[in-house]
Amino acid sequence: MTLRFVELPPPAMTALLDGDLATASALAGAPLTAYFLTEDAQWLWRYRLDQLERSPGDAAWIVRAAVAEPEGTVVGHSGFHSAPDENGTVEISYSVDPAHRRRGHATAMLAALLARAAAEPSVRTVRATISPDNAASLATLAGNGFRHVGEQWDERDGRELIFERPAG
Repeated sequence: MTLRFVELPPPAMTALLDGDLATASALAGAPLTAYFLTEDAQWLWRYRLDQLERSPGDAAWIVRAAVAEPEGTVVGHSGFHSAPDENGTVEISYSVDPAHRRRGHATAMLAALLARAAAEPSVRTVRATISPDNAASLATLAGNGFRHVGEQWDERDGRELIFERPAG
């Protein structure tokens, strides 16, 4: 499976917040789906736009639309929470449109994120935080070198398990 990742520039995220899928798609250069207009996605676009105002350097790391090739179908989005922190840690994020789940897209997104992290000399650790109830994401991490290292409470998502692995 081949995925291509398309940047969602701030004007595209703003268009998504406005519910304007056509404009967002044109700005991104990919046919975004209604999945990008869901309540969870709306929260994400708002959060990322605020983040970019505070930390423009994160733009190269954060959310991208995932496009399955050769079909050109947008199947979800993935990226990192931010640029590497002072310890060389990046946290991954991926989400597959329900219409495209159970076809290996999350695994392909994870592989691409791990390759991106490994290619950056400043990155030493890749982190993933997952709800203990998210069996699909837990299965996606299995076999990819992640170790369970703890738990945390996320104000939006509740209890999360923390997994880490070396970037290289």
